[in-house]
Amino acid sequence: MALKVKLVRSMSGHTEKHRATLRGMGLTRVGRERVLQDTPAIRGMINKVSYLVQWSETNDAFKPFGRRSLAKAQRAAAKGAKA
Repeated sequence: MALKVKLVRSMSGHTEKHRATLRGMGLTRVGRERVLQDTPAIRGMINKVSYLVQWSETNDAFKPFGRRSLAKAQRAAAKGAKA
């Protein structure tokens, strides 16, 4: 089970802690959607910024995002191509 989270209100004018929470979930622009793992930590993050996001439960698979996970996937693909 996963959670689909969408940023529906702007981060500007809100506390730095709430903006950091949104960035931690990968929500940097209004309209951006992410599929996140359903864990107590993510539920707490959603609860903290619930007035800025919409969320729903989904059966979509969680896909890692960000520079680190992208670089890791690229290294794995290059390693598989060599073998």
